Amino acid sequence: MTKTSHFSSRAASSRGLTARWRSFRAVAAVALLCAALGACTGEQFQKGYILPQGALEQIPIGASQDQVLIVMGTPSTVATLNGEVFYYISQRSERKVAFMNQKVVDQRVIAVYFDKNRQVQRLANYGLQDGKIFDFISRTTPTSGQEMSYLTPLFKLLSFN
Repeated sequence: MTKTSHFSSRAASSRGLTARWRSFRAVAAVALLCAALGACTGEQFQKGYILPQGALEQIPIGASQDQVLIVMGTPSTVATLNGEVFYYISQRSERKVAFMNQKVVDQRVIAVYFDKNRQVQRLANYGLQDGKIFDFISRTTPTSGQEMSYLTPLFKLLSFN
């Protein structure tokens, strides 16, 4: 009888180890699954110009073109519309899951208008609101004309992925 009781306590101990091993494997599988799903979380992408915090406040009306270049850096593109205009173009997009397509969240064109003396005449921060180009500084929608004929293709180009 001594052999039987020794064998049954050994079997019970072996069953306890097997149960612990199964629970450890289950916990490890759940942790691995959580880590894999965590890697699939959304991402944000910034393309183009990144506006430094407080940069527009450092450019008063009447500032020189050199001062704008020091504060804002090199523009994305330059145009000549009754003077010179610096355009700083940016786009922010995101995707919720790692394998999905990117969705454009925000598009901005910051325009710095200069007069003939190369002094800042006006600042504009254009974006899309309700599907139309909108200036977030003056809170207006630009009217048609030479300025709009230049901004519209820029936003269409940015929207193309």
